[in-house]
Amino acid sequence: MSDASSVIDDLGRESEELDRLVARLGEDGWALDTPSEGWTIAHQIAHLAWTDRAALLAVTDPEAFATEVEKALASPGTWVDEAAREEAGRPPADLLARWREGRAALDRALRQAPPGARFPWYGPPMSTASMATARLMETWAHGLDVADALGVAPAPTARLRHIARLGFRTRDFSYAVHGLPAPADPFRVELLAPKGDVWAYGPEDAPQRVTGPALDFCLLVTQRAHRADLALRAEGPDADHWLDIAQAFAGPPGSGRPAKGAAR
Repeated sequence: MSDASSVIDDLGRESEELDRLVARLGEDGWALDTPSEGWTIAHQIAHLAWTDRAALLAVTDPEAFATEVEKALASPGTWVDEAAREEAGRPPADLLARWREGRAALDRALRQAPPGARFPWYGPPMSTASMATARLMETWAHGLDVADALGVAPAPTARLRHIARLGFRTRDFSYAVHGLPAPADPFRVELLAPKGDVWAYGPEDAPQRVTGPALDFCLLVTQRAHRADLALRAEGPDADHWLDIAQAFAGPPGSGRPAKGAAR
């Protein structure tokens, strides 16, 4: 459980950092538009509150969670926006309390999960550590949108290592959601971490490689920035293609963000 405990701890820290950004906002602040089209800060927190509760259900009641998956399959292109819109309609104080309660309950459930447990999700089943990593990834990504709306530039932290590893491990998933076969050969990914060390994944001798800043890689796989605006380098045609479709989050292919200066 040690690996899981580490990422659960980091999930809590990431959530607390975002909580500090929104805790003192008035109603006008919650209504600010974010880079996600049609989503205000309230929508961003509503989405996190909703997905935390979905994760809690997956961990504690898989049969009930299966019903939620059926609802998602019934409207694959709209269910995320619909859930966010419904939750965002709550008064800000209620929405904030709901998010706090849900993430606290999920924290307890993940820490109490038995060794080797696996939980259903909207993508492949997840271990305790993987579920916590996915929640950290979403919290960070949606937190970036909130920070952007508030004109804040969060400093990258070592917590990005969880997201970078998830981005690497979801390579084949990225191809699957696009209906494409994954490359047969493994890739090498080498990333410059915020403190100057290198995070490396995959065989050292792999001819297909991706290199660059860890922050940029995390922005890419969460689709918070366009590839053209990031300092990532691909060696090999397959690695180059992957950077066009990389996606670390569950669900259908994301639409991504336009390049800076591109017409919206």
